[in-house]
Amino acid sequence: MGSALDSGPFDMILVGGGLANGLLAWRLASERPDIHFLVLEGGDRLGGNHTWSFHDSDIDPAQRAWLEPVISCSWQSYQVVFPERKRTLHSGYASIASDDFARVVAPVLGDRLRLDVAVSEVTPTSVRLATGQTLTAAAVVDGRGPRASEHLALGYQTFLGQEVRLAQPHGMTAPIIMDASVPQGGGYRFVYVLPFGPDRLLIEDTHYVDHQRLTENILRANVTEYARSKGWTIAELFREERGSLPIILAGDTEAFWRDIGEQPTTGLRAALFHPTTGYSLPHALRLAWRLAALPDLRAPALFAAIRDEARHEWRAQGYFRLLNRMLFLAGRSDDRWRVMQRFYGLSEGLIRRFYAGRLAPHDKLRILVGKPPVPVAQAMKAALAVHPHRIRNYE
Repeated sequence: MGSALDSGPFDMILVGGGLANGLLAWRLASERPDIHFLVLEGGDRLGGNHTWSFHDSDIDPAQRAWLEPVISCSWQSYQVVFPERKRTLHSGYASIASDDFARVVAPVLGDRLRLDVAVSEVTPTSVRLATGQTLTAAAVVDGRGPRASEHLALGYQTFLGQEVRLAQPHGMTAPIIMDASVPQGGGYRFVYVLPFGPDRLLIEDTHYVDHQRLTENILRANVTEYARSKGWTIAELFREERGSLPIILAGDTEAFWRDIGEQPTTGLRAALFHPTTGYSLPHALRLAWRLAALPDLRAPALFAAIRDEARHEWRAQGYFRLLNRMLFLAGRSDDRWRVMQRFYGLSEGLIRRFYAGRLAPHDKLRILVGKPPVPVAQAMKAALAVHPHRIRNYE
């Protein structure tokens, strides 16, 4: 880190330079130049090593236009593939690579971004660094990723992606956001493919599983085998990303927020993400815009606004947690693909509203009507497991 940082006081310190805090910092820099803030990131670059994607219908046109400088690639359609269904959906889809995010946002932040800074303690108004130095602010926002909580029952979306150059053009014109025609194996597995150029792809092996114990070697081998099955020869590996996103099955949101105390938090740490897909960019973007517009940016006001946002989302997402329990708890794990195959036979409008987290009452009914892809008795039992302890002891 070099010499000691200016100890403040600051108007705001953002701890963690991931997507949520990065968007908030960018919004503050562009809309609130009067705010004296600092971003502390433990790694060597803003945004880390990630790819974030979203559907155009997940955000409003003004937000989409604001994001345009950091969007790495966008497409007008995408595909899904299942053993008994292949479909093209005509809906805009876009991806942001963390390298592009950092390339655009880091210069805007300038010396307000500090990298390779280790933090040992965070309070609503102070940050203690590993060096022993303490920084103070009217508000400290903790965006360091998900925190363990006994008040949430989780499944996991575990993945490993490789961005590669092929020896020949791949011929793809649109992403495949789910190819579940691949062998399963202890959970819902699919391959996610983003065409970033004529011979450049991100190939990501993804598993919806009950634990995080899949090894990197297994995931890498799956990516290699998928490329081979498509007749692709990998000529160069540019980068590799690995993650395990939480998928919420049930929880006690009031107890979750009591544990947080009065600490403003963002992103996955505040459980602000789509509970079924794990997509977090739309939530992070909305929160950044909301917080940057607050007249009072002190810790109590920030905390209240974030908790209000999280409570609103929690109430709106109950149906998605129900679907998650049916996906994870009902039927054989290797048959989970049947649930998603059936879902992708529904109307494009419903699918867009699903990803946006804005299902209408008739959408919810339509998803459940018809021949169920899981045993009815098991589906009903899973639906009633609304408390984390019931899922941890689930049989």
